Amino acid sequence: MRIDIDFDRVDVLIDLALTEDLCKSGDTTSQAVIPEDTKATAVLRCKEDLICAGLPVAERVFRKVSPEIKWTALAEEGQFCKASAPLAEVSGPARSLLTAERTALNFLQRLCGIATTSGKYAEALKDSTTQVLDTRKTTPGWRNLEKYAVAVGGAANHRIGLYDRIMIKDNHRELAGLEGAKGIMRSVARARKMYPALEVEVEADTLAEVAEAIEAKADYILLDNMTDVQMREAVRMNAGQCKLEASGGITLERLPEIGKTGVDFVSVGALTHSVKASDISMEIKPFE
Repeated sequence: MRIDIDFDRVDVLIDLALTEDLCKSGDTTSQAVIPEDTKATAVLRCKEDLICAGLPVAERVFRKVSPEIKWTALAEEGQFCKASAPLAEVSGPARSLLTAERTALNFLQRLCGIATTSGKYAEALKDSTTQVLDTRKTTPGWRNLEKYAVAVGGAANHRIGLYDRIMIKDNHRELAGLEGAKGIMRSVARARKMYPALEVEVEADTLAEVAEAIEAKADYILLDNMTDVQMREAVRMNAGQCKLEASGGITLERLPEIGKTGVDFVSVGALTHSVKASDISMEIKPFE
């Protein structure tokens, strides 16, 4: 599954971002210093290697500030760009370009950072059939955009939210009084009865829980904080019956060995929750 940009949501985020930057007074510096009729052209340029993601969002920021701004993309979404490569060119009223600059770059830098990190994780598993998944550990309100950037970078998307897949964890079983013998079986049965159209995933902390989840015919089993040895045994036990997802304690360095275990997926919160924004600048000059 790959998520597309939800521009209705993006417009809300852009409006919020511009409002917090401009409040009621607007860009006071540009208004005070730059003549109103000054025109300029600018280039958005990456200052480090990156995978490009978020250009349509940055374009939307500029056009929100002024419909007179002209935008030309110089790179494509998902393209690997070397340091100093131009990503886009914008031209129009100089005041408007400067007003939009920081908000546009904030969106673009974060999304490129997520795509670039996702690409590194996907690359680490290139010699296996295991796929990298994102998680729900996203910036509040940004989930659509951040999961979009993950997919652009070459990784894959997990469930979008709490609504589109059942995921039964130990907390759910404990609060429902479904711990102990056959607790997973009964949890899965309840979930399928209430939401027959949804896939069901079960978190397993032990191989005994893996065995019960297999017996319950879960669609997915999350192998929580398991060692590579435990993962290999889970794959052997499962024999292809359920999809297996490794999670917890996943690092970039571990991925090649995890890929050798035969699990179907590895979910990584670090794709979104602690990623470094890419370094991108805007070089601007007046029309000659």
